[in-house]
Amino acid sequence: MVKLVYFAWVRERIGRGEEEVELPASVKTAGDLISHLATLGEEYEAALQFPKAIRVALDQEHVEHDEPIGGAREIGLFPPMTGG
Repeated sequence: MVKLVYFAWVRERIGRGEEEVELPASVKTAGDLISHLATLGEEYEAALQFPKAIRVALDQEHVEHDEPIGGAREIGLFPPMTGG
């Protein structure tokens, strides 16, 4: 099981802030995860319709989409950040 944490409009569109899921063996990278989640229902599809815009953090460390998930215990998904 892995804990998924959603932030900002990803959270709003999915309708929850976090969940624990069992990932299929085919989900090996952060990009695979986004593709898999987009198949779980309309709310996931809406939140992840622009996968390249989604940022991913494995155990609170930002990674690229080709990064292996490995033994991550927590995966955060969020939109691009702006700030000042």
